[in-house]
Amino acid sequence: MKFIFRAADGLLFALAACMTGLLCWRPALWPVLPPTVVLSLLANVFPTPLYGRYRTARLRICAAGCDLLISFLTAAALTAAAHVTAAFYVLPAHGWAFAMSCLTAVAVLSVVFWNGIIRVYATSVQLGVRIRVIGLLCGWIPVVHLIALIRIISVCAEEVRFENEKILCDEKRRGERICQTRYPILLVHGVFFRDFRYLNYWGRIPKALETNGAVLFYGNHQSALSVADSAAELTERIRQIVQETGCQKVNIIAHSKGGLDCRYAISRCGAAPYVASLTTINTPHRGCLFADYLLKKVPDGMKNTIASGYNAALKKMGDTTPDFIASVTDLTAESCRVLNETVPDADGIFYQSVGSRLNRALDGRFPLNFSYPIAKYFDGPNDGLVAETACEWGEKFTFLTTEGHRGISHGDMIDLNRENIKGFDVREFYVQLVADLKNRGL
Repeated sequence: MKFIFRAADGLLFALAACMTGLLCWRPALWPVLPPTVVLSLLANVFPTPLYGRYRTARLRICAAGCDLLISFLTAAALTAAAHVTAAFYVLPAHGWAFAMSCLTAVAVLSVVFWNGIIRVYATSVQLGVRIRVIGLLCGWIPVVHLIALIRIISVCAEEVRFENEKILCDEKRRGERICQTRYPILLVHGVFFRDFRYLNYWGRIPKALETNGAVLFYGNHQSALSVADSAAELTERIRQIVQETGCQKVNIIAHSKGGLDCRYAISRCGAAPYVASLTTINTPHRGCLFADYLLKKVPDGMKNTIASGYNAALKKMGDTTPDFIASVTDLTAESCRVLNETVPDADGIFYQSVGSRLNRALDGRFPLNFSYPIAKYFDGPNDGLVAETACEWGEKFTFLTTEGHRGISHGDMIDLNRENIKGFDVREFYVQLVADLKNRGL
């Protein structure tokens, strides 16, 4: 059905593009012009009547943009063929009509194209900066611009399909509340990040969890401290949550260094009575050898300059006592070895871990595409920062990657780039992760 509407729109736009010149040089065809113009304007606003099936306005606008761009390609091909054919009949006697038709065609097709491209650029998340820039740069290169446009249409159409299916899936199981755990979820960020109000560290994951019944809290601790200091802040945060809500305990999901902070908080800072489970995500439980190397090889002057700059910047963003050197030092293999020997797991708490692997540097986003080969040299296969052999901890370990070149990076595991990765639905992964905690009575 949608194919029929797209084809009809393409024919309509092609007819409107040719109308002023090639058809109107014959007065008998003038009455056809007004309805054609009106219908083409309506088709620009409402390309097809099928958008009611999309669950959000953003998806409806993006889908309409895709349809307009497909209709543009169809209309451009038909218009070009019509003008090439007509040239043999109207030139040179009716050169004015041919010229008028060419100008009309450019105007009509430009309206259709820009209408579609603005819609998808304004609403698509998956296009990202890279594809948008490629589209802008290639828009002036013949043939290449068609390849770029087809790529844009493909990405946006897949985004609309995937996101709409996710919404429908959540609507279907809404009554089940599969993420409504006995104890609320505490999300703990990793090093060098904070829990900002309008820029969520966890991307689209929190919304997916809350839609399925989860109650969420955030660590709200500083971005860069030693493990011990971060653990002390998190312990106070956990006590605050328990005291204010009466929830008794929390289920912790901690990413990267946050997993080390939480293990320390549970075992050494008195948080154990208030924790039901700890799930660590891509946490370097056995440290990072390349961190040892960098700390030893980078001159002290350079380290101090970097640390001072970072600490000063983070103080302006909310940290009170950031300590860049201490946070990095606690990620070294030697520091983690000591931590593992002196920070035992607490009885009665369910510990589990998750790890992932980025399959090649080219598919990682900045800066993980640069750190991946360094980490691979020292630590072997990794997620861009943490070796896959360093992530395992606790009763259950889940290892993730994808087929082919892509893989899953350290940032992908927290939906850092809001990217839909083929073969890995990060939001659904967390929904099922929390659903499992619910099934365990936690």
